[in-house]
Amino acid sequence: MTGQRDVVVLGGGLAGVACARRLGDEGIGVTLVDRNDYHQFQPLLYQVATAQLPAEDIARPHRVIFRDHPTVEVRTARVTELDVAGLGLTLADGAKLSGSHLVIAAGAQPEFFGVPGAAEHAFPLYSVADAVRLRRHVQDLVRAVADKELGQDALDIVVVGGGPTGVEITGALTELMAALASTDHIPHAGRIFLIDRGSALLGAFSHRSHEYAHKRLTDHGAEPRLDTGVAAVHADRVELDDGTAIPTRTVIWGGGESAAPVVQAAPGLEPGRGGRVDVLPDLTVKGHPDVYAIGDAANIPVRHGKTLPQLGSVAQQSGEWAAANILRRRAGQPAKPFHYKDKGIMAMIGRNAAVAEVGKHRHQIDGPLAFAAWLGVHAMLLSGVHSKVDAFLSWAWDYFERDHAATVEWSARPHRIVWSDDDADHPHISLGRS
Repeated sequence: MTGQRDVVVLGGGLAGVACARRLGDEGIGVTLVDRNDYHQFQPLLYQVATAQLPAEDIARPHRVIFRDHPTVEVRTARVTELDVAGLGLTLADGAKLSGSHLVIAAGAQPEFFGVPGAAEHAFPLYSVADAVRLRRHVQDLVRAVADKELGQDALDIVVVGGGPTGVEITGALTELMAALASTDHIPHAGRIFLIDRGSALLGAFSHRSHEYAHKRLTDHGAEPRLDTGVAAVHADRVELDDGTAIPTRTVIWGGGESAAPVVQAAPGLEPGRGGRVDVLPDLTVKGHPDVYAIGDAANIPVRHGKTLPQLGSVAQQSGEWAAANILRRRAGQPAKPFHYKDKGIMAMIGRNAAVAEVGKHRHQIDGPLAFAAWLGVHAMLLSGVHSKVDAFLSWAWDYFERDHAATVEWSARPHRIVWSDDDADHPHISLGRS
């Protein structure tokens, strides 16, 4: 079976959805292909993993997103091969799709850097399924410790990676453990270790942010170990490159990411740093003017040979820009180099604790003001008014009732408003590893 549309978009994340929506607004025929039937908002995965938000709040069905875009067709399928020269792709069932343009927005996968045992025993945090698996794992351990089936040290957790993902999950876990202990669900809070090869947490941020994050985490009981790498991961311990080991049943991997395997293996594409596609300033692939790579699938150049970081804002803006360039090309106009509007970087550390460096000159704020800014920015980036409302209600509940996450962790799952009775309007989250 074959099929052809004007534009084929691989990937239904922030970049792919932004591109397809912009083209759909102009009535352009688009086929968007993703292995999931939902769009996931990765910056909030750690909140799903620590019972602050239900998975459905950050997993919005593509069917709902494109309900008002009749020219956008969504195919839920696994892609086995990219055909860059033919502007198409092959699905797992053998179907082939092609179009006038191909947009590669396949996202990322965890990068374990060859650390023995990491892929088998660590919990990555790169998808909704990852977050749900981690939450259920921690919940099982909490119950086993409470029932005295396991010792208290079963709740000791090692987080690998001192970037925003690692810092945010560490901050959330320390607060969750403290709340579980204060409500007498567990006798003592588990120890949370944060391992990073660098000399500071949040390496891309300023020195002031480094110090703020380190102080806030240590004040809440976390134990950062800097200038230290992971040598191996086992089911019951982590070996560090300084020769020491930390006994643990839970290793959370936030140590890096690389492009999806289908991108790295695509004939005609030469993987660059992180297995991503090195694109030209207009986001096209060298030698293929009708092929675009965006979001976490691309190394997008900026000045002095540097590339943009893998951020949600970069993905969203690059998706919209690729769509605009496709529209320009269709109108007989030249494509324009991508111009990223840098609104800054931010990271949540805990209740009333966050860092934000905003604007062109990286004006820095921290504490409650940065905390409020973080909530506002991420709520606005969520896809759909229902998700925004649910997230705000959950955050408000968690803020005013300090033990909210502990109560949820102990009982069942975060509560979500039921907005629709139609099963097709809900994401179908599979926990099987792919």
